[in-house]
Amino acid sequence: MTGMIVIPAGEFLMGQADGRDEERPVHRVQVAPFRLSRYQVTNAEYDSFRRATGRPMAPFQAKPEFAKPEQPVVGVSWFQAVAYCEWAGGRLPTEAEWEFAARGGLPQYLYPWGNHPPQERPNYCGRWKQAPEPVGTAAPNLFGLYDMCENVHEWCTDWYDPKYYAVSPVESPQGPPAGTRRASRGGAWRHHIKIARCAARSSIPPEFCYADYGFRMACD
Repeated sequence: MTGMIVIPAGEFLMGQADGRDEERPVHRVQVAPFRLSRYQVTNAEYDSFRRATGRPMAPFQAKPEFAKPEQPVVGVSWFQAVAYCEWAGGRLPTEAEWEFAARGGLPQYLYPWGNHPPQERPNYCGRWKQAPEPVGTAAPNLFGLYDMCENVHEWCTDWYDPKYYAVSPVESPQGPPAGTRRASRGGAWRHHIKIARCAARSSIPPEFCYADYGFRMACD
């Protein structure tokens, strides 16, 4: 179900001037072309991986509200997400790639669709009651990517440093060389505000397994 979308090379302003401290300073970034999965990795896709590699079921899959094949797999650690991507011939996206892709080629708007608040999205109040929605249930962005900034947090490959933007290189930044937390992007179903801004950053230790954490795969 994944499907890969070609994301063209481009240059954009990463971050948000009036955002949180870790989203500043706004800085110019150049991204090389890459491919990114159209959808977040689903339970069905993760099941193919775990059966082929002898791994256990994802932690929350035994619960009915998280078990639909077309829902994004959740509760996988950063290490498990990396292992899936390597098995499937890809990798996790960098923070810079993820934000560039989320913006869909638009200028520095707050969200993939522009500046209208998330609560104005169709059926916003009726979604995400107990678990993530099946992937692809809302309109894609202009790159054809679904669920960017919503549904589940998505692991990125980078180590996380809240001050990294002050020293980030212009060309294809890869994040700091070391750290204790891995970066993640996008909003998630169990937050009060379900959809995050394109520039919003988050992070947790790579071994953590949360019910609102998933991922999508990138390829060079």
